[in-house]
Amino acid sequence: MNIGKMMQQARKMQENMQKMQEELANVEVTGEAGGGMVQVTMSGDRSVRRVTIEPSLWQENDKELIEDLMAAATNAALQQVEEMSKAKQQDMMSGLPLPPGFSL
Repeated sequence: MNIGKMMQQARKMQENMQKMQEELANVEVTGEAGGGMVQVTMSGDRSVRRVTIEPSLWQENDKELIEDLMAAATNAALQQVEEMSKAKQQDMMSGLPLPPGFSL
């Protein structure tokens, strides 16, 4: 493989990565905790867009429970974003001739 072709593939990969990041920024996922009592909606670029807390949680007046559920819902949303991002990266890299054992 010549250097010109490698540079061309690197440029194409950069363009594809930028396109993937733009697509992810427009996708939303929702992480839940406590059986849906707390929901965190996050975009694919890991920006929290919305937090929903069921009103009955406030009535219990349990600050630690609400904090724990918020953390769990946020982590669930982050995990979904990570999985989605990995899947998109694998799709994008599937057409490139990478050496055996090479991964991103």
